[in-house]
Amino acid sequence: MPRSKRVSTRIGSIAESATLAVDAKAKALKAAGRPVIGFGAGEPDFPTPDYIVAAAVAACSDPAMHRYTPAGGLPKLKAAIVAKTARDSGYVVEANQVLVTNGGKQALYNAFAALLDPGDEVLLPAPYWTTYPESIQLAGGVPVVVPTDASSGYRATVEQLDQAVTDATKALVFVSPSNPTGAVYSPEQVAEIGRWAAARGLWVVTDEIYEHLVYGDAEFSSMPVLVPELADRCIVVNGVAKTYAMTGWRVGWMIAPADITKAATNLQSHATSNVANVSQMAALAAVSGGLEAVEVMKVAFDRRRRTIVELLNGIPGVVCPEPEGAFYAYPSVEGVLGRKQRGRVPTTSAELAEVILDEAEVAVVPGEAFGAPGYLRLSYALSDDDLREGIGRIATLLAE
Repeated sequence: MPRSKRVSTRIGSIAESATLAVDAKAKALKAAGRPVIGFGAGEPDFPTPDYIVAAAVAACSDPAMHRYTPAGGLPKLKAAIVAKTARDSGYVVEANQVLVTNGGKQALYNAFAALLDPGDEVLLPAPYWTTYPESIQLAGGVPVVVPTDASSGYRATVEQLDQAVTDATKALVFVSPSNPTGAVYSPEQVAEIGRWAAARGLWVVTDEIYEHLVYGDAEFSSMPVLVPELADRCIVVNGVAKTYAMTGWRVGWMIAPADITKAATNLQSHATSNVANVSQMAALAAVSGGLEAVEVMKVAFDRRRRTIVELLNGIPGVVCPEPEGAFYAYPSVEGVLGRKQRGRVPTTSAELAEVILDEAEVAVVPGEAFGAPGYLRLSYALSDDDLREGIGRIATLLAE
């Protein structure tokens, strides 16, 4: 008798990416003629710089780029990532520690798959990006959520992490600057957590994709640089998506001890083989070039960051800490839940997000997607005019 289940339990348990789902719904409504403003997508609203596009165009005409290349990445791109990493964060690594992946998501999946056995626990501070728990569970691991809130600036403490450790704990996910909160840990906090992990014999998977998007007095710090003794148990995930406005090009990478990178490369050789060569050549131009493009974006993001926080905090019942990095605001909306909004009474942030989309035609992502109900995530990677119009619509709706 054939088995009755059509979709495996392992895959059937995966939740759709909430951020991509909100973005897709907003775009579909806009295509249908609705004046929807989307705060859901985590991508810069700037074009990829011309010199990077030109490198891709040239690669299209190179017959060598029409063929299979090494599954772990073009050697010259891996060498450039080594140089870029030393330049930008001070972390000195070798090319055999680098695996070029189809975006940061594949880097995360590869890392957890290479690291975890069934039942291994991974400490995951919340609010967290939607993909982390899914990648951990796909690899057979168990995410152990460590809640944080606005009172700590959405930063986990060593004391909280220590209380969550069990004999099954193998790793910690560490993200600074953070998606979804924009929180940035100070160098002292990064070092303290890194030393704690090293003393505990834990691995750390640290996502540095927003390393260049920090504002004000905030400072990016790379954990294996501040805590060298952790390097043999640390996996760094990064990519070109945010720094160079290249979300659609799908190039990320992981940097790990050579044995972990080799194992993850073996996995990728069966899963996807090499990242598209044209994209790799575009990424080569990006990481080999300067940081002028991200500096231009930072000026705009910083302005929008201050604007969105001011506007959100002007809405009665909404409390929004000032983000220090990335391009997200993460306000608490607990003070407006339970109020009637045009005949509906949302009692959760998920319900409120639905009301805001239906009634104000503004797309936001509810905190449930990030393990923190009662909040909303709004990306401020959109035009200044759309930002003001969108928050204005929300304010008008919530004031009724």
